[in-house]
Amino acid sequence: MKKHIALVFASLFIAVSALKAQEQCPQVIPSLKEWKGGSGKLLLKKKGRLVVQPEYRTKLASGVEQFKTDLLEMSGMKYEVKYGKPAKGDIYFTLNTADKSLGEEGYKINIEDYVRVEAPTKKGAFWATRTLLQMILTGGTNFPKGEIRDFPDYPRRGFMLDCGRKFFPMKYLKDYVRILSFYKMNEFQIHLNDNGFVEFFDNDWNKTYSAFRLESTKFPGLTAKDGSYSKKEFTELQQEAADFGVNIIPEIDIPAHSLAFTQYKPGIGSKEYGMDHLDLYNPETYKFCDALIDEYIGGDNPVFIGKDFHIGTDEYNKKEAEKYRYFTDRYLKLVESYHKQPRMWGGLKWLPGKTPVKSKGVIVNAWSIDWVDPIVSLKDGYELINTCDTYLYIVPGAGYYQDFLNTEWIYKNWSVAKINREVTLPKDQPGLTGAMFAVWNDHCGNGISQKDVHLRTMPALQTLAQKMWNDGGKPAEFADFEQIRKRMIEAPGVNLAGKIESKSDVALKYDVISPKSKDLSENGFNIKKRRDGIIETPIYEVGYPYSVEFDLNLSADSPKDAILFANDYVKVYANWNSTGKIAFSREGYTFTFESAIPTNEWVKIGIAGNVKGMTLYINGKQVEDLTAQKRVCSKLNGGSSTMYYHFTSFFPLQFIVDKLTGFKGEMKNLEVRQLKQ
Repeated sequence: MKKHIALVFASLFIAVSALKAQEQCPQVIPSLKEWKGGSGKLLLKKKGRLVVQPEYRTKLASGVEQFKTDLLEMSGMKYEVKYGKPAKGDIYFTLNTADKSLGEEGYKINIEDYVRVEAPTKKGAFWATRTLLQMILTGGTNFPKGEIRDFPDYPRRGFMLDCGRKFFPMKYLKDYVRILSFYKMNEFQIHLNDNGFVEFFDNDWNKTYSAFRLESTKFPGLTAKDGSYSKKEFTELQQEAADFGVNIIPEIDIPAHSLAFTQYKPGIGSKEYGMDHLDLYNPETYKFCDALIDEYIGGDNPVFIGKDFHIGTDEYNKKEAEKYRYFTDRYLKLVESYHKQPRMWGGLKWLPGKTPVKSKGVIVNAWSIDWVDPIVSLKDGYELINTCDTYLYIVPGAGYYQDFLNTEWIYKNWSVAKINREVTLPKDQPGLTGAMFAVWNDHCGNGISQKDVHLRTMPALQTLAQKMWNDGGKPAEFADFEQIRKRMIEAPGVNLAGKIESKSDVALKYDVISPKSKDLSENGFNIKKRRDGIIETPIYEVGYPYSVEFDLNLSADSPKDAILFANDYVKVYANWNSTGKIAFSREGYTFTFESAIPTNEWVKIGIAGNVKGMTLYINGKQVEDLTAQKRVCSKLNGGSSTMYYHFTSFFPLQFIVDKLTGFKGEMKNLEVRQLKQ
């Protein structure tokens, strides 16, 4: 009996010891579907090997090379790519896996004497590299031994950006490809044309802002003058995105939201419903749309190289339901005739009728409870992407929909199956293929910057990435998820938020900055004076919230629009328009403080910035705030609309300018702080 009891206790001890030996699940976003903890750690060295099974070199080489680049960029780890068999400490990649249930995007990672990545496809293998990078971020290079098995809940996990009403340069789009990829989001819909609201432009369609962002050779003059993409660079964006596992969804929005086309060709605009509507009774409308679509998806080398093309088709006037349905059906079939999969915004509930609209092979963004009936749409044979406006629309600074998504509510309450506030489908509902959130820049010219958009997008993207990939396996508490989220970066080599790595909140500090000074280092921060007189700092910019203080002795003979600080995105002026005022200029906007700076004497200047605006301090005293200004405009059909003009800017630090267009005088005691949010 005693022997039996001893054996029981021994067994319990072994079991408890084994339980204690199991390594904890790595913390990544989205969280891992399955983790089987082993015993012990595998220390990745600063220099090592990424080994690819030779049979899969063609498929895996580009992804592994990108992983190599990202490792170096993110952590300084120098790894070389080899082809052959793995050895101790290597990271090994193969597509030789018996686990076909992982699907198109799933992967396995086994961590023992080396890291073994296996997947059925190159995309799954690439997603594994994103997981490994995040494991280094949250847990360091001492990897817990164990086995990961990971795959998504839904095949479509996306983000839509309205580039029609607000231009985003190609670099921004490429940065977002990397950000989406880092969080295993695999669709990026780019809304290429749109227009402002006529009431904000004197109720005159000719004055109302509109833009089509692509180069067009068939229609010279159609392309927006204030920002566009060449065919070549847009094709390259799609190719690069594919390497990162991201599918670019180009959208040309017709027959509403089409003012860019009717301003170019007025005869195809609707005289009854407004010039942002195409005239559906005019044969020239169809000739134009046919030619425009053919320009981008026709020929042997189409501009849109992916399988998907979005034709818009939302928010047309309800009186023309039958003609709208005819138009929609015609262009869905036209897109399919080019061997593309057509997509559209849902509108058939709002515009019911007898005219049939193609459904087989068509993907619908289910965006509005009034415009889309998800149950009827699924019954009719459409595939759905949950793009619910109530939960998933960001309209920066507009005062309606959401300025920032309520990420805590989304984390706790929303699911891909929650199509709108009335309909929640079963999680495994056939035809429900995923979700997409959207940024709409409705208020053209309202001062919102690219950076402002990004700060709204980023927390939403991270939270929704979790919900779309592994909703059931998320950390139990939102606070725990937030802790992981805040430890993450945007993506290797991407820093749109202007975050500065510093041991304290002091990001930059120089005691003396003078045109007469030589190269110097102050308080551990390097500074360099170039031959052209421009002073360079090691920091490009500081993002919100920040404070910048410096002492300035501005010469009375400083040139007009004398530059104090600059990078290639923002300029800060000390003598704007020869008024002695400080001004910020970025993205075609200029914001001016009204308080003039005294000349030929030392003045302490402080500037603080956050997502709501900027504040100016002179000699320690707050003298002025730049915050959103309200403008109310009357509509043609009665009522009114409100627009808020925003005065925000990151602070540029790359250059301190004192020659040519720079300020004349002296500066000292520069201190830049990035504050906690």
